[in-house]
Amino acid sequence: MTERRGTRVLRGIALIVAALLLPACAGLPTSGDVTVGLVLGESPQDVDFLPVASGPIAGAGPEEIVEGFLEAGITTSENWATAREFLAPALQRAWRPAAGVSIDVGTETRVLTSSVPADAVEEAESAEVQVRLDLVASVDESGAYAEALGPSPVKFSLERTDDGEWRITQAPDGIVIDQPRFSNVFEGYPLQYFDGEWSRLVPDVRWFPRRQSPATTVTQALIDGSPSAWLDPAVQTAFPADVQLAQDAVLITDQVAEVALTRPAIGLDQLTLSRMRTQLQATLKAAGVSVSQVRFSVDGRTLDAGVVELVDAPPDVGTLVLQNGAFGRIVGDEVTAIPGITQGIVAIDQPIVSIDVATDDSQAAVQLADNHVYLVSEGSVDELDARQGLIEPSMDPYGYTWTVPAGAPTAVHARGSDVVEHPVANAWPTASAISDLRVSADGARVAAVVTVGQQRWVVVAAVVRDPAGIPVELGDVKQVTQLSAPAIGLAWLGSERLGILIDPQSPQVLTQMVGGPGTAEAAPEDAVSIAGARTVGGLRVVGVGGQLFAHAGSAWREIAAEISVLATRAGE
Repeated sequence: MTERRGTRVLRGIALIVAALLLPACAGLPTSGDVTVGLVLGESPQDVDFLPVASGPIAGAGPEEIVEGFLEAGITTSENWATAREFLAPALQRAWRPAAGVSIDVGTETRVLTSSVPADAVEEAESAEVQVRLDLVASVDESGAYAEALGPSPVKFSLERTDDGEWRITQAPDGIVIDQPRFSNVFEGYPLQYFDGEWSRLVPDVRWFPRRQSPATTVTQALIDGSPSAWLDPAVQTAFPADVQLAQDAVLITDQVAEVALTRPAIGLDQLTLSRMRTQLQATLKAAGVSVSQVRFSVDGRTLDAGVVELVDAPPDVGTLVLQNGAFGRIVGDEVTAIPGITQGIVAIDQPIVSIDVATDDSQAAVQLADNHVYLVSEGSVDELDARQGLIEPSMDPYGYTWTVPAGAPTAVHARGSDVVEHPVANAWPTASAISDLRVSADGARVAAVVTVGQQRWVVVAAVVRDPAGIPVELGDVKQVTQLSAPAIGLAWLGSERLGILIDPQSPQVLTQMVGGPGTAEAAPEDAVSIAGARTVGGLRVVGVGGQLFAHAGSAWREIAAEISVLATRAGE
């Protein structure tokens, strides 16, 4: 037996234009786009540059062949043709690289162990090589990303070919990519699904190999696929199961996406077609495809499809604060009141610890120092929840305020303006504690920071509502990322990311994609609370001394002082 550490084998690696790299394989769906020239507004300089690995070196031993094969996972062109060069002919035809991605810490952490000693390789005809990977995440065949921490053994069988070279005869399906280069090779695309009322769109991020235009890839994934299992209870698709793409290509002509569908689409009603077009147009735009409209056709005949109206996003009111007895939007040194609720909030004579404002500014959930939660609206202040140990409340876009005690994570309640209690079933069933909870702006998802065993996790779940919009239960929990320190605050940053403030001793801000990787940065010293926004740049942090901080490039800049409460807005 021989063992050695993997090295970063970059033999022959070059940087070349993505258009040359990926003409035929662009995603875990492996068919390619057909486009007429460049999309309007795009230039050759816009094309990404991607790394490319080389094929086998003559005379390489079993470990070097396996190491080169793993390295070749970064080269996706021609359905991973370079990686197939390391395989025996029979396995070249059977191997399924699109089965998924294992993402490990780095090439230098891979430990290869061969069944053939180095001094016996020349005489051997077969060998087995086991690779120990230090995994951080995985991507399944549908493109869904999941954190997957820990060691993972992978075994390869090799044989010497007639020309004396070693080739792999047995290998698991899928590819391996190291974490530093994963985002250089793969891109996250937010597929769009309707909520339960057909009134809002909800993103479901999928990861496919990067390419110049992902139009065909995301269209196939949306039409032929389904929502992620954890999100499925809260969303729906407009595309019927018997309607599929008639061609493995989506043409983009003058910013119009030409989408050929199979014949069952002929019998669809106008509303269904309009929902389909709305859903696909939003998905293409979210994927970065420059389109103004989608045009459906069957056997060359255009289908008449309009678009449906969605709930408009509320205007961005900026940063909300309680400062020196004034509540509202802060701009410079001035706080502008919010009609209907500011008066009720400033009239409260007890210390306030949190304020969450409804999307239409008509009411706010206010938590006092005794942890009791009140609903403030024009002319009224109503107690919503007086249970002991409540964490900060979260309002949803339907006007319900979510509350839960820190020590009883399953006891989630939602109350509307009528103050009627609605228990939310199946809430965090395996958790022993919860520190933070935030409902998304679409109302279809809820994020939380929970303790499971001895581990702290950021998790999400689908929100199941009854026909009246009342939240009745949560779907199965999806673990987003594990935390190394206690959380101080949680916020949504747009529709696809979360901001998590952690570690009271040495504060950090984690920017975490739901269904993707995250990043960490140092937070302002003594940071104690966080407020989300529609973009990552809109994130705000308050320090223990009342200083309000905003991003200034890669640093933090103090923009206001004497802030007693950094308020939040429903869905952020």
